[in-house]
Order: sequence, then C-alpha cells, then structure tokens
Amino acid sequence: MLRAPINQTVRKLSVNSIPLKCNRLQGKTALVTASTDGIGFAIAKRLAQEGAKVMISSRKETNVKKAVEQLKSEGLEVSGVVCHVAKKEQRYNLFEKTKQEFGGLDILVSNAAVNPTFGTLFDTPEEAWDKIFDVNVKSTFLLMQESLPLLKKSKFPSMIIISSIAAYDQITTLGAYAVSKTALLGLNNIAAATLASEGIRVNCIAPGIIRTKFSEILVEGATGEAVKSTIPMQRFGEPDDIAGVAAFLASNDAAYITGETIVATGGIRSRL
Repeated sequence: MLRAPINQTVRKLSVNSIPLKCNRLQGKTALVTASTDGIGFAIAKRLAQEGAKVMISSRKETNVKKAVEQLKSEGLEVSGVVCHVAKKEQRYNLFEKTKQEFGGLDILVSNAAVNPTFGTLFDTPEEAWDKIFDVNVKSTFLLMQESLPLLKKSKFPSMIIISSIAAYDQITTLGAYAVSKTALLGLNNIAAATLASEGIRVNCIAPGIIRTKFSEILVEGATGEAVKSTIPMQRFGEPDDIAGVAAFLASNDAAYITGETIVATGGIRSRL
C-alpha cells in the first residue's frame, strides 16, 4: 500500500537532497566557463566540494565577485576572473590567472553558450547565427586548444563539454542553437580521438531541460507544464543533477572513459 507514495517521493529526488561525502578531486585544479549561475555555478561548486581548486569565470565582474564570495563563504577554494569566451585576450588572461593562482590545470569545463533567437532554423538572422556559433562552437574549440599547454602537464587531464538534448532531439524552435549543440558532439568525438594517446580525456554532457534562467521560456507557466509532461521522470532537472555528472567525468572513476556523451534528461530518449 505504501509503494506508490514512496516511489513518487524517490522519483522526485535530485542530488540536492543527497549528502555529499566524495573527495575524488583533491589536489586537482578546474576551470569552468560561465560559472556564476545555473549549470556552470553548480558544476564549479560540486568540483570544489570534491576537493578541486576552481577558477570561476563569467562576462560580468559583479557576478564573478558574488559567486566567488558565496563559494568561499562555504569554505571552498575558488578564485574568479572576468572572461568573455569569444574574446581572445580574455581567454588568455583566464588561463594565465588560473596558472598564477593554482599552478596549473587538470580539468576544463566548457559551459558558456548563447541563444539570442528563439525560432525555427530558417528564421535565424545571419548575425544571430554567427553569434551562436562564435560562442557555442568556435570558442569551445579555442578554449580546448588554448588549454593544452597546461593540460599536457597534468597527471590526470580532462575536458568536459556541455552540449544539450537539443543536439539529439528535433526541437525545431531552437533552430540554430540545436545545430550548434550537435556540432559539439562532433568536436567531442574528434578531440577525444586526437588526444587519447596523450592521456587527455574528452567527454560531453547533454543536459535535458534544466531549471535555470537560460531555460525560463521552457519551464514556466502552461508551456512548462506541457513540456514537463513529456519527461518520463515528470520533473525538470536541477543544475546539481548535471554537476554530479561533471564531477564523475572529471574524476578518476571515469579514467577509462573518453569520447562519450552522457545524456541527463530525466528519461527523454536521445538518438543522433
């Protein structure tokens, strides 16, 4: 008689409610882009909770300061720097600051992304297309390329790319954004194959619909209820749900995993 209520409770649990006792990343340094809120912040926090020293970054200085202060108040070892990932000089400064503060780099998490337009593929203005691919794809590649001098000095180097379920599912209203996220799957595959012999692991995470500012249009009101009904677990994901996956991929528990994409969607099926 108690089975249904218990199952409903368990079904709605996220990693938010599970005590964290892991210390898998002790002695490692991580850099997470776009990490002052949402998924990026949750990843940065989780990596730090597991023992890593973490460099926070975002485009706005006020956001960086706020995030760093919050995490430091929790006893976590973090620092922060302003970085617009599409600007070469700011990416250079990001890596330099990481090297100066922490002495090197073991984990790169490329999380920054934009979607300035909401509509079908062929309604996308050229300037919006260029911005999406400049930030979502080109900047991810350049961050990976520019991180190599540091990662090659690491004993356990790892890159993690944040893609999206939009890379698999035919979400036509996400047009160009979906195409950019599909491109990241290809980047992940080729980068992993290229760097495997050097011991640098490259993996990808494809989050489903995660409750963040970025996804407000999909999770609020009547639209949100309709979207949630399509998710087998009957709930939206939380940023911490993705942070746990990132911590696993960054850890030695995933030492034999490279070139893979972990899809975390609450049960939404994925097929490229």
